[in-house]
Amino acid sequence: MIQIFHLVIYQPVYNTLIFLYNIIPGHDLGLAIIFLTIIIRFALYPLSQKQIESQKKMQEIQPEIKRVQEKYKKDKERQGRELMNLYKEKKVNPASGCLPLVVQIIFIIALYRALVAGINFSECKDLYSFVTCPEKIGTGFLGILDLAKPNIVLAALAAAAQFFQTKMMMGTLPQAAASGKNDFAQAMNKQMLYLGPLLTLFIGAKFPAGLPLYWLVMTLFMIGQQYLVTRERATSEAN
Repeated sequence: MIQIFHLVIYQPVYNTLIFLYNIIPGHDLGLAIIFLTIIIRFALYPLSQKQIESQKKMQEIQPEIKRVQEKYKKDKERQGRELMNLYKEKKVNPASGCLPLVVQIIFIIALYRALVAGINFSECKDLYSFVTCPEKIGTGFLGILDLAKPNIVLAALAAAAQFFQTKMMMGTLPQAAASGKNDFAQAMNKQMLYLGPLLTLFIGAKFPAGLPLYWLVMTLFMIGQQYLVTRERATSEAN
């Protein structure tokens, strides 16, 4: 399995990074990371769009899910059947967002490994024959940042972008909020709203700046995608 991941996913991603580094004027690793992240996000656009739509639909029917859970809280078997009927009626598949998420995580890992390999470049064993092997890879970004060293500013920007993206994804559930009841899922969502960005800030401040740069670009892309999906759905509903 590790060998398949290396050959099918990591190696193409790594070669694309080095190829971009070779052709970008000035051989800027930061720009190569940005372009590579955008290319991968476009390639995964259909999958991530399905994930966003699935999460939005699940958010929209949360009040109805809670009513079913409350009504049949003493009969778990009946509760399960009613929930399945609700999902069928609303044309929602709770598991539909899992596969896109798994695929995206695999590519995120591959991109991270390629990023680390690029920053610590020392040999050309994983490069294809048609990709020129550079003598060395400079770790500068626009002549002002060293991507091999931690950078708190990039880490903070990546954390702020993730906070905004998570808040955007959560949306608002007026009916659920009005009930005034404690909900475990809501509590977890609120914790992740702050915990995720804090972890990004902590990790980004410790690791080479190339990592928070990649995370920032990826998150900004996802924010734009979520905005487009939300706008398309609002336009569709209005018509």
